[in-house]
Amino acid sequence: MNAIVRPAEQPSMHTTVLVVDDEPRSLEALRRVLSDEFEVILARSAAEAEAVLASDMVQIVLCDQKMPGEAGVDFLARVRQAWPDPVRMIISGYTDAEDIIAGVNEAGIFRYLTKPWRPDDLLQSLRDAAEEFQAQKVQLHLPAQALPQPTHGFDDHGIVHAARSPMRQTLAYAARAACCGIPVLITGESGTGKELLARAIHRGSARGDKPFVVENCGALPDELLESELFGYKRGAFTGAYSDRLGLFEMAHGGTIFLDEVGETSPSFQVKLLRVLQEGEVRPLGAQRTRKVDVRVISATNRDLAAEVAAGRFRRDLYYRLAVFPIHLPALRDRAMDIPEIATRILADVNQAFGRRVRGFSDACMQQLMEHEWPGNVRQLQNEIQRMVALHDGDAPLPAAVSPVGARGDDGVEAAAPGSSLRSQVEALEARILAESLRRHRGNISRSAAELGLSRVGLRAKIERYGLARALDPFDDGGAIAAA
Repeated sequence: MNAIVRPAEQPSMHTTVLVVDDEPRSLEALRRVLSDEFEVILARSAAEAEAVLASDMVQIVLCDQKMPGEAGVDFLARVRQAWPDPVRMIISGYTDAEDIIAGVNEAGIFRYLTKPWRPDDLLQSLRDAAEEFQAQKVQLHLPAQALPQPTHGFDDHGIVHAARSPMRQTLAYAARAACCGIPVLITGESGTGKELLARAIHRGSARGDKPFVVENCGALPDELLESELFGYKRGAFTGAYSDRLGLFEMAHGGTIFLDEVGETSPSFQVKLLRVLQEGEVRPLGAQRTRKVDVRVISATNRDLAAEVAAGRFRRDLYYRLAVFPIHLPALRDRAMDIPEIATRILADVNQAFGRRVRGFSDACMQQLMEHEWPGNVRQLQNEIQRMVALHDGDAPLPAAVSPVGARGDDGVEAAAPGSSLRSQVEALEARILAESLRRHRGNISRSAAELGLSRVGLRAKIERYGLARALDPFDDGGAIAAA
């Protein structure tokens, strides 16, 4: 007997959802919730689901994680190979997200839902998936001349890369993102050029001639961040002497770039989620909301999927932001780009300093390419500025890169070979502290909380190991922030 269950006399609908679950009661519950808005096909095993995919046009696959013989992520990974986009995949299960996080990218999972699911949340997730399917369909299946055309074309001239750089694939992906108005999440280490890529996506979009507004979410406490983004009414708080538009309203019709969105607090994440869901903001002190038409591009140097699994970032907000994720590789992973990038930086530095330095010596370029560059392009720029400032004449720059042998690449003194256990432990502690401070952009409060130290204790260690000096090349302002 064929176990595939289809809705009887179901009218034709735009979106077909294939539900895969070995529990009959779960299948029936899902059918009741979804059938008012979607055409629903039920399958009780992976084999039955594959038979459906081979014969039916399916837009969304909703699969349980725990099935006999094969985990849901493994099944969906196979589906992605045989039936790639536009099929969108959502997985639900009691399993903790940490258990499936490794398979999420491989399986191309659009959203992870936990049981017991709420009908409203489930329906909204399916609606989001249907919208994503339509966007994918426009991008991937129409002829090139029928694709949405950006106003100004995608211009990546500001993002320097070599012919065989991994950045080529990243930029091709960004060009696709530019053609659609869906949210983009740019991930990558500090200094990799996330804002530069966001600007390129905006310029290449249909909103390219509209405002591009930037806010660093990690630089402000919640109260200030809320007033900056949403605005306020006169008298909303002490010092609010007149009405002020928030950045969301200033970006109306254009794009807002939320940098370091992973640094926001859970309470602020709720407020941001509402803006993304409803498309409206409420200024501080206002009684009514205001509609805004804004594309959101966000960025973070954190692993937001891991933050979600750890409970530090809202799952629903993550999925709202990461509709179109793009990862920027670290500079150490694309050393072939360093000659091109260094040459561009040198030209800019020559112009800014009024100098005529003629390139880099072979030994100097070799040093640049062998360096790990933990601060990425920002650190390379600082290094070239220092080299030009110290260089006399217009000859090529000699091998004058900051020494990396006596010091680790993070600027912290390395323990000498054969040194005492205490010296080696202290060197390791200094590296751990330096990495935490860099990750939090010198914010002492956040680093202290992460390391389980008091602010006073962390300050003492910073002074002891000379970390204020060591971190200068990697910070935007060259100073450690005291929150």
